[in-house]
Formats: sequence, C-alpha cells, structure tokens
Amino acid sequence: MQPYSELFKAGELVFAEGDAPTCAYLIESGRIEISTTQLGEPRVLAQLGPGMLLGEMAVLDDSTRTATARALSDCHLIAIDRAQFAERLAAADPVVRALLMSQLSRYRSALARLTGEGDVEPALPVQPDEAHALDKIRLESELRGALERKELEVRLQPIEEIVSGRIAGYEALVRWQHPERGAVSPAEFIRLAEETSLIVPIGDYVLARVCDMLVELRKRGHKPLPFIAANLSGRQIDDPGLVARILDLLRARDLPPDRLKLEVTESLVMDHARIGDLIAHCHSVGMPVALDDFGTGYSNLGPLLTLNFDQIKLDGSFIKALDRPRGVALVGVIVGMARALDCDLVAEGVETREQREILHRLGCRYAQGWLVGKPLSLDDVLAH
Repeated sequence: MQPYSELFKAGELVFAEGDAPTCAYLIESGRIEISTTQLGEPRVLAQLGPGMLLGEMAVLDDSTRTATARALSDCHLIAIDRAQFAERLAAADPVVRALLMSQLSRYRSALARLTGEGDVEPALPVQPDEAHALDKIRLESELRGALERKELEVRLQPIEEIVSGRIAGYEALVRWQHPERGAVSPAEFIRLAEETSLIVPIGDYVLARVCDMLVELRKRGHKPLPFIAANLSGRQIDDPGLVARILDLLRARDLPPDRLKLEVTESLVMDHARIGDLIAHCHSVGMPVALDDFGTGYSNLGPLLTLNFDQIKLDGSFIKALDRPRGVALVGVIVGMARALDCDLVAEGVETREQREILHRLGCRYAQGWLVGKPLSLDDVLAH
C-alpha cells in the first residue's frame, strides 16, 4: 500500500448518496465511478482517475453527499479532512472564495434538476465576506472602465527646497472620483489594482500623464523645469521593458530624463538584485531613483550599502516626532547619513512651521506636506 493512502477494492463503496461529508479524497491510483439516482433510475455522472479530487463539493458547503462513489478497480485514496478544506478556504482570497461558492451553488442547482428533486435549490444567503468580495469584483470592473475613459486624475503635491523656499518639484498622486461612490481612497483602489495586472496599465497611464504635465510646465515658462516623482509598484519593477517605455515617453516630448524621478517604496527594496538592476538602468540614461517611505517599519540600513539611491524620502512619522528631543536627534542622524551617502533628503508629512524650521536647522534639503501644499490639479499648479 502507498503511504498515507487507503485501499478500496474494485466494487467497494467509497461513500453513498445521502452520507455525511466526513472528508474528501485525492485519487492516487485506480478509477472511481460517480453515480446518482435520476427519477428512480441509476445514472453514471463521471469517472475519475489519478490526481483528481473526489467528494470535495459536499465538504466545501457541509451538505450531505449528492452522489455515490464506487471503486471500478483497486484504488488508493488519500483522505482530506474537512478541517484542511475549511482552513484553506478561510485563508483564500475573498474574490476566489466568492467565485468558488457561486460555482458550487450552480452545481447544486444543476444536480437538483438532473435528479428531478426540484427546479432550483434555494440560494444560500450571501455572507459578509462574500458581499465584500463581490464588491471588489464590481469595483475592479469600474476601475478598468475609468482607466479606459481616462477618468483617473493625476494630482501634483509640491516639494519645497527648504533653503530657498522655492518649489523644486512635485510628487504625482493618482486620484479617482467615482460617479456614485465619490472619491475612492487611493489605498483601496491602488491595493485592488496591485492584486491584479491592472496596476501596470495604471502605472503607464500615470507616467504618460506626468510627461504631459512636464510639457505643460515647460510651455508656461517654468525655469528651471521642476522634477516630478512617480511611484512604482512591484509589478512595474518586474517589467523588463519599463525603463525603455519611459524613455520613449520622454523622447517623444523632448524632455530631459532627470526631470522624471522614480520612487521605490522601502517595502520593495529587500530584493536587492532586482532594485539594483533598476537603479543601474535608470542611472545609465540619467534618470534618478528615490527610496520612498524610509522608516515605515521595514527599515534596514543594508540596502543603503548596496543600492545607490539619489534621494531618500523620510516617512512622516519621524516628522511628527520632532516635538521631542529624541525625535530631533534621530532625524539629525538621518540627515547626516543622507549627506554622507550623497543623497538628497525629503521630509514627508511636514505640517507646521516649527517642523520646517527644525528641518532647516538640521540641514534637510526638501520638505513635502500640507504646510508646503496639498495635491493640486495641473490647472491649479499652472495658475500659481
């Protein structure tokens, strides 16, 4: 006998219609016949072979067996406990779980019609997590439509050079005004896009829009031309054609590569080789790369030893701590570290004049936050 498997002899019953769903099985060897009773007559539904699951439907929704399974030949079956299914189902993506339960409901209805037990089985009540999953599916579809119709808005949050007080650049932030829901949180729709391949076309859309904005700023006589920073997702970084596509966008508009700054969040830099290749590629064409959200919980000085970032963006939690001596001391150390690494430092989340003054005294080069300015439309930027 194969290890951990149970032997069923040819002709032996595995389970019968109406039995309780104690477990499912994985067929290791042999063949199983699945049958049911239709209008009082037996009917074969399927034959299953090695590598296939058996009896999982009843286990998934805790229903009595709706068919009979019998060994056609000697079979080795591995029992899968209900708890194993329940644990994996609970840990599954809510969207996948909702789709699975929808398919299961349709299977039950089709089987009921086949056996003559009824036209349609009553639908199971929608659980809260299933409703959330269906809402995600709906929102994803609407997000795709918004992208196709170019309804996503790219706003610019100003970044100030502290010493001169001038606006040196901007960070591009994408926003979505849903026709019914109103403003959808970026955390919600960006996370949804990152769960799918949708983040790549959204990223391309933002990069193209940023390049168009730089052209408009140049037309309006902004000299020197400010830089605009755009965030990259992990899926974008995985795309080997990313930098080439960005260069095509810049060349088509006759823009210098150093006016577009790419930002990589700290959570992505643990893959040193991947980020190192990106930085080297960008530097070879004159495009700067920034480390975003430094200090958000993944802080590790190791990446700064091997990854040649041009800029470090300090998370706003450090700026909030400037009201305490230890906070001032720590930010001062980070400013010194950035200077030693020949990196510019941008302080994010600057909200008060006192914070800006402390940063000035410590030698931080750039400030970003509501004190400097909220995210603006391009029209508002041009108007000011």
